Amino acid sequence: MKVKIHDLEFEKMIPFEHIEQRTAELGQTISKEYQNSTPIFVGVLNGCFMFTADLLKQVNLPCEVAFMKLSSYRGGLESTRSIREDLDLSVDIQGRHVVLVEDIVDTGNTLRYMVDKLNALNPASIKVCALLYKPEAMEHDIPELQYVGFEIENKFVVGYGLDYKELGRNLKDIYQLVK
Repeated sequence: MKVKIHDLEFEKMIPFEHIEQRTAELGQTISKEYQNSTPIFVGVLNGCFMFTADLLKQVNLPCEVAFMKLSSYRGGLESTRSIREDLDLSVDIQGRHVVLVEDIVDTGNTLRYMVDKLNALNPASIKVCALLYKPEAMEHDIPELQYVGFEIENKFVVGYGLDYKELGRNLKDIYQLVK
């Protein structure tokens, strides 16, 4: 099945059923690793909202959730490599275990920025949980990237929270750009 968003055509890449299954596995793993603590999940808006909600439904331990909003795409098909902060973290994470929830990690520029920013607030630990990871595009070593839903090719994707010029976030599945 193909969908058209603005001027581009996309084809289904990862069906929702696979996302649902992998999210449950990630939630179980995180629940085991943090069973003796109360972690705080920090979602990175806008793209992470669906993944964060579904992931937290699978986490079986007391936890908190907060959000930050950063952007580096701004409507294009590639990262601008310039990070804009639209919403800062509003909770104290000092001494807390933080799970940073990302929709997608490609170059790693935004993620490196966030991890460094959060580390300056003296958390007990930071680990990153990303739904999608593009190893071919990675420009930084980020050892905090501990939980990955799917490794994908370096292709532009939409759906399940990810957008193209703000459209496509509501698609249940993940779609890749058709060239």
